[in-house]
Amino acid sequence: MRIELDQSPATSPRRVITFGTFDVLHFGHLRLLKRASEFGDSLIVGISTDALNYSKKQRYPIYKEKDRAALVASMRYVDEVFMEESLDLKRDYIVQHKADVLVMGDDWKGRFDFCKDLCEVVYLKRTPSISTTEIIEVIRQG
Repeated sequence: MRIELDQSPATSPRRVITFGTFDVLHFGHLRLLKRASEFGDSLIVGISTDALNYSKKQRYPIYKEKDRAALVASMRYVDEVFMEESLDLKRDYIVQHKADVLVMGDDWKGRFDFCKDLCEVVYLKRTPSISTTEIIEVIRQG
C-alpha cells in the first residue's frame, strides 16, 4: 500500500539586495544590514565604487572600495557583495542578482519606487543620532 503525502511546492529562497557606500563603518550600518537580512534568506550588498561615491558626494570615501567590500563581506548577515558602478544601473543589478526585495534606509524613501515592478521595495528607519557624515565631521574637527 502506498500513501501519498501532501507536498507543497518548494518555495525558492528570497533574495534581498541593498546598496551603500559603507564608509567609516558604524553601528547604523550593522543594524541596517541585520534588519535587511531578515527580509529573506540571503543578503546581497552593492558597495558604491570610489568613483561613484565621488560623483554623488564630490569626495572620495575614507576607505578604498576593496577594503569597504571586505569589511561588509565579513559580516555574518551578508552573503554576497558586488561593486555598484552606477546609480543608473539599480534595475539591472536587481535583475542580475535575482533580488526579490530591495531594502534601503528611509532617507531614500520613495526614490526607489521605480523598482517596484521588479521586486518588493522596503525603506527601513535609520538608526537615530548616527551617520557617516557626522562621524567624519567630528574626526575633522579633532
